[in-house]
Amino acid sequence: MVKPKYKRVLLKISGEALEGKSGYGIDTNVLEAIALQIKEIISLGVEVAIVIGGGNVFRGFQATIEKGMDRVTADYMGMLATVLNGLALQDAMERAGIFTRVQTAIEMEELAEPFIRRRAIRHLEKKRAVIFVAGTGNPYFTTDTASALRATEISADVILKATKVDGIYSKDPVKDKKAKRYTKLRYIDVIKKGLKIMDATAVTLCMENKLPIIVFNINKKGNIKRAILGENVGTIVS
Repeated sequence: MVKPKYKRVLLKISGEALEGKSGYGIDTNVLEAIALQIKEIISLGVEVAIVIGGGNVFRGFQATIEKGMDRVTADYMGMLATVLNGLALQDAMERAGIFTRVQTAIEMEELAEPFIRRRAIRHLEKKRAVIFVAGTGNPYFTTDTASALRATEISADVILKATKVDGIYSKDPVKDKKAKRYTKLRYIDVIKKGLKIMDATAVTLCMENKLPIIVFNINKKGNIKRAILGENVGTIVS
């Protein structure tokens, strides 16, 4: 049996990754594919926690700029969008045979457990996947920051940042075909170069806790497993 490089991971899935080709909402085929990839690494004995974004449902920061919406209101709406995505992912994962718990930073007991660090760790030890939703429960903090915070709290070995691109580029590869893809970066380089793959707060928190980040394309089948095994996938920030 192959031995994974990481025992406990925090998988950060952007809301946009759930859109598929529609550009909005949730593609159930994408959900099923992600669930199967997660099942594959759990079968290797890896403990998996997940933070999911909400950009496929509501882009809070964009709404404050374009529509003049109050930032705090927009951020809370974004948090609720992550709850929708988390419940959808839980359904897909349980249909794939994965025992799953959803924990929320905003109390809503009919839908999910409140986030309790010790309970989350216990779920992981029992090989249940844990999905963290509603960000940190506070406005002005992104789900990237929530990922770094939760990963630190549960003593994860790595953050796997799953996106629609195959790593970190010097510029937006969709807009600039000459953009350079990095294979390795230091935390400080991400901040100094202003690379937008994660916000500065999240990167700084990872840097302070020596928590590596791997950025990769989740739409390529088997990439989560490759990252877990330590193969050269995407970009590693350490």
